[in-house]
Amino acid sequence: MSWIPFKVSQPKKEVVSKTVERDFEREYEKLQKLEDQTKKLHKDLKKSTEADIAMSKAAVKIAADLRQNPVCEQDQGFLDSIAALDTAMRRMDSFNQEKVNQYQKTVIEPLKKYSGVFPSLNMAVKRREQALQEYKRLQSKVERYEDKERTGPNMVKLHQAKEELRPVREEFEAKNKQLLEEMPKFYQSRIDYLQPSFEALIRAQVVYFTEMHKIFSELTEQIDQEGLTDEQRERENEAKLGELRALSIVASD
Repeated sequence: MSWIPFKVSQPKKEVVSKTVERDFEREYEKLQKLEDQTKKLHKDLKKSTEADIAMSKAAVKIAADLRQNPVCEQDQGFLDSIAALDTAMRRMDSFNQEKVNQYQKTVIEPLKKYSGVFPSLNMAVKRREQALQEYKRLQSKVERYEDKERTGPNMVKLHQAKEELRPVREEFEAKNKQLLEEMPKFYQSRIDYLQPSFEALIRAQVVYFTEMHKIFSELTEQIDQEGLTDEQRERENEAKLGELRALSIVASD
């Protein structure tokens, strides 16, 4: 995003003070970082929503596949548990889609629109740099004629060079003044523009995970009637796996 200055002869006279140039570079650097961060956040949120959708759809499919698995056919209690899981996954998918829609409307789209402003800003900075280089070129031209012998023809050329310089200097000064005034305002505007989107993002997360807590709390009550701990289930599964391994058809040769 940084500009590449044109190679022109440097005038003896300092056309822009080092302080002004440092102020300009500092303000523009802040906006460059803001642009990079905005684009990265927009990209990351899009990837996040795509991953959320894929995860949610995969969970729904797994529950649906389990309902059709022959294992469930022999045990009505287990089939009821899988049906409860299937219902929970579909509810989760519905809330997840609402969350994604909220992200899209209140965060992703505003970030995209905000990012769309930066190309105009970068173009304004580029034009300011072009005006500066032209200003330096013509200032050097004026200085060359000032250093020459003050003959009639040279004085005419000096006058012409000064007349050529004047509108270019005024154009640069106008562009420079406008950018120095407006870049800090633009940077400050990020708070008023982006903060509501970030607040909406937090609210959407809170609503979603509150609903997920309700859904999975209800699911736990439906399927966890025995109240076994994870360690107890693990020991039970290992015991059953041992019984399976004892069968001759799976015994090692």
